[in-house]
Amino acid sequence: MTREFSFLLAMGLAAGLVLLTVLIHYEFLRFLSDGVPRLKIPPRARILAVIFGVFIAHTIEVWVFALAYFWMSGSWGLGNFEGATTGHIFDYVYFSVVVYTTVGFGDIQPLEHMRLIAGVEALTGLLMIGWSASFTYLMMERFWPEHRHR
Repeated sequence: MTREFSFLLAMGLAAGLVLLTVLIHYEFLRFLSDGVPRLKIPPRARILAVIFGVFIAHTIEVWVFALAYFWMSGSWGLGNFEGATTGHIFDYVYFSVVVYTTVGFGDIQPLEHMRLIAGVEALTGLLMIGWSASFTYLMMERFWPEHRHR
């Protein structure tokens, strides 16, 4: 596989990962927006349901990127990791969490085309976290007045 082709493949994979992440996030937020108001539970529990639902969406999105890193380094040969890594799937999940949340510890570094995916994941994570914060605010604004009626 030529270097140019593998770069184009990585770009296509990055675009696909962004699309998949946005779709996952959208569907989770839509489900929470429709489902949580119907729950016959106290307002505090509704807000907690929103928080945990959003957290589950982020966790799934982190795993999507982690699996992409795993496949890229294995059968696709588009890059690898350097640093404090054992090559186990949990290293990929850990790296994905660190990148998605833009913490960037630096104990594991991506090589070759995995660097492109890591950069795209950081931007995607930043956008999804911002979207979640906005959504959570809107849901709290919706449920918060119910506290006063008790």
